[in-house]
Amino acid sequence: MTTKGKAFDLNAFLNQKTEAVNQALDHFLPPGKMRPSTLHEAMRYSLFAGGKRMRPAILLAAAEACGGKQGDAMPLACAVECIHTYSLVHDDLPAMDNDDFRRGKPTNHKVFGEGIAILAGDALLTQAFEIASASRGWPRYGHRDLILELARASGSLQLVAGQVADLEGEGKKLKLADLRYIHERKTSALLCCSVRLGGMSANCTPSQLKALTEFGYNVGLAFQVIDDILDVTQSSEQLGKTAGKDIAAQKATYPSLVGLEKSRRVAADLTRKAFSALKPFRGRAAALEALAQHLLKRDK
Repeated sequence: MTTKGKAFDLNAFLNQKTEAVNQALDHFLPPGKMRPSTLHEAMRYSLFAGGKRMRPAILLAAAEACGGKQGDAMPLACAVECIHTYSLVHDDLPAMDNDDFRRGKPTNHKVFGEGIAILAGDALLTQAFEIASASRGWPRYGHRDLILELARASGSLQLVAGQVADLEGEGKKLKLADLRYIHERKTSALLCCSVRLGGMSANCTPSQLKALTEFGYNVGLAFQVIDDILDVTQSSEQLGKTAGKDIAAQKATYPSLVGLEKSRRVAADLTRKAFSALKPFRGRAAALEALAQHLLKRDK
C-alpha cells in the first residue's frame, strides 16, 4: 500500500487515531466519579477496554479521503464507538451471547453485574446521540441527516435486527441468505454507517458517498466472515474473547455452512469489491485501503 511512492504506515495511523479518539471520548463522557458513579465507571470500563477503534478509524479515514478535517469528524467517530461498545456490552450478557471475556478482560456484567451492564449499555447508546449533536452539520448534510444515519444503523431494521435474527437462529439450520442477513445488520451496518458519516463530515459529493457506502458494506461483511473463521481457528488467548462460542451456541457461521476454505475466498472477494469501490478516489483513500487489508489479514 503506497501513497506518493511511500508505504502507508497503518500502525502509526491507528495509534494516532486511537489516541485522538480516546482523548475525545474522555472529554465527552461524564467522569467516572460523577453520580451515579457505578454507572459511569461501567460505561468507561467497556469503552476504554482496549481495541484498535476500528470504526472511528474508518470514519476518520473516510473523512480524510474526501478532504475533511479530523476535528470536524471526531464527534461522529466517538458517537459510533459508543454505539459499538453498547452493542458489545449487551451482546455479552447471559441472555444474549453469554460471554465472560471481551478484549482479554472480564465482560461488563462479570464486573458490575447484569443490571448495571444493561443500564451502562443503555447510557452509552443515548450518549452517542448527545455526542453526535456536537457536530456542526454541513451544507449537504445537516444535523437531521447525521442523527438519522446513526438511528437507522443502530435501530430495529439494522443493528438490533441482526442481534434478534442471531438469537432466533441459534440451534436452527439457517440458509446462507439468512446468515448474510444477520451479518449485514449485526456488523456491516455500523461499519457502513461509520464510513458514510466520515464522508458526510467532509461534505462529500453524492458519488463519493455512494462509493463509500459500497466500500463500507463489503468491508463490514468481510469483517464478520473473518470473525466466523477466527472463532474456529484461533484460541481464546489469541482472540481476546472466548473461542468456539459460535459452535457451542449452535450458531450458523460461514465455515459451518460453506466450509473454511470457501469462507476465506468469500472474505477475500468481499475485500476486493471494497478496494474496487475506492477507485474513484484516485489514491486519496490509502488509509481506507490499508484498513481493509488489515481486516482481511486477521485471518491467519
